[in-house]
Amino acid sequence: MTGASRDRLARIGFVALAACLGLIQLNIITAEACFDVAAIAWVVLAIGDRRRPDAPAFFVPLLALAAWTIVSAALSSDPAASLLRSRQLCLYLIVPMAMRFARGSRARTIADVVIAIGAIGAVIGIVQYAVLGYDDLHARPHGLLGHYMTYSGVLMLVICTAVARLIYADREWTWPAVAVPALLVALAVTLSRNAWVGAVLGVVVLLGLRRPRLLVAVPIVVAIALVAAPVRSRALSMFDPHNPTNRDRLSMIRSGEAMIKDHWFAGVGPNMVPVEYLAHYKRADAVDPVDQPGSTRAHLHNVPVQLAAERGLPALAAWLWFVVVAIRDLYRLARRGRAPALAAGGLAVMVATLTAGLFEHNFGDSEFLILLLGLITLPFAAVVNDPTDATTATPVRAARVDAR
Repeated sequence: MTGASRDRLARIGFVALAACLGLIQLNIITAEACFDVAAIAWVVLAIGDRRRPDAPAFFVPLLALAAWTIVSAALSSDPAASLLRSRQLCLYLIVPMAMRFARGSRARTIADVVIAIGAIGAVIGIVQYAVLGYDDLHARPHGLLGHYMTYSGVLMLVICTAVARLIYADREWTWPAVAVPALLVALAVTLSRNAWVGAVLGVVVLLGLRRPRLLVAVPIVVAIALVAAPVRSRALSMFDPHNPTNRDRLSMIRSGEAMIKDHWFAGVGPNMVPVEYLAHYKRADAVDPVDQPGSTRAHLHNVPVQLAAERGLPALAAWLWFVVVAIRDLYRLARRGRAPALAAGGLAVMVATLTAGLFEHNFGDSEFLILLLGLITLPFAAVVNDPTDATTATPVRAARVDAR
């Protein structure tokens, strides 16, 4: 393949990757088609490189998690169903793909695409709430995605990215300043408590890193949001021990603990939690939806519990390894890197994800996972091959990085 052909293929991969990370907020089918195009371009170029692809250090524990997931699927009561569910592991390739196609200033361009399309998705959700009657717990705004929980989780990630862009901008701050209010309003009207808390803590991290004096604005913004009766009622419900969803989440955690005790090594298997829950682990104190008495649960609404119950304690250990390495290296890049806004945004994204993941299995949502992995990889891609960024070599030590 000639140099010109490789450059053309790299441009195609970049456009496809940017489209994937942007459009995942609107339509997963279109976004996955773009993912496939970028993946084909990446594979062709990687074969031609004849060397190990670049990847941040956190990709190693992700590979360990993927490997153990396959083991768990093979040992489950229904290996075929578990392996089918494990196709989601292919999405981890977004990490080396972003490292290849989003180098240097292209990383910031992709972040801008994500924010721009996120703002469009936010406006759609606001219109659904204000005009189309999606204004209560039984009918919530979901944008163009299939579920309000997915929509709120994606909004949470984009808010972290946009706020980072805003508070780190010395100039060109007008666009994120316009986008952030729309994103915040859209998230508020989803009435999704886990994403609210995650977004707040993500913003707190950003302000603590860059503008500590502005931390006083956080309780003010929260107080303004609580003026709206639906938001206030939903927020207060987080502290209500009699709230049906709160009670059911506690029951699901106890069910998960029982699964872990019985299947600590390899879990019940990917995609097997709903089956095992209904067959053996549903507790008497579980609170079924009013319109679905006797129903099962798609997941256990807690990422650590879900991973351990589904894939075993080794999978949980690999995931915790991923979390520690990603947070450590994103923090280093935020303090010393040449793309501090991207790195701080990635760090806020991780904090928000971990917080919301205590109440929702967001790591298992394909739309959320693609955007999460893409956003936390962009800061590493931004400094690859940059000779002035030698102090940040440690965060990408798992990658082949040429300093020239």
